[in-house]
Amino acid sequence: MLEKCRTAKERWGGVSEIIDHLLEERQLLISRFVALPTLTLNEEFTTRTEAFCDLLMDYLSSGHFEVYEQLLREGSEFDDGSLEKAQQLFPLIQRSTDFALDFNDNCASRLAELTLRKVREFSDQLSRLGEILEERFELEDRMIEILHNSHRDLVLAENRE
Repeated sequence: MLEKCRTAKERWGGVSEIIDHLLEERQLLISRFVALPTLTLNEEFTTRTEAFCDLLMDYLSSGHFEVYEQLLREGSEFDDGSLEKAQQLFPLIQRSTDFALDFNDNCASRLAELTLRKVREFSDQLSRLGEILEERFELEDRMIEILHNSHRDLVLAENRE
């Protein structure tokens, strides 16, 4: 997952500050995610899990309310079908948002009083969240590619004139 994040940053980093920020947040989110299973069940576990959930919510929010809006605005400036292609990805991305929101909501109750059952449930949900996030990152990468690469040649041609 982390390697895919680096590749995305190399491909689209610098396209705009907002995408750079999303990719940096993504890398931080992934690094904190992979650290969670290595933590001992103590106060630090609870604190770091809560911090991860906060970062997850920030990532989801910036995606929906900043990055996607800007990408759609850029895509709407060109009548090349890229906007329609990108909009088809939104329902798929929304499913990952819904799962992540549920994970966040349920996390507080699981952390309140750790039992073996709650730890097992948390582990299962964390594993599923990893799969969901990986799918989401691929969808976001496709959206970035569709909305930037589909009209890149037009922008370059306009800049040469």
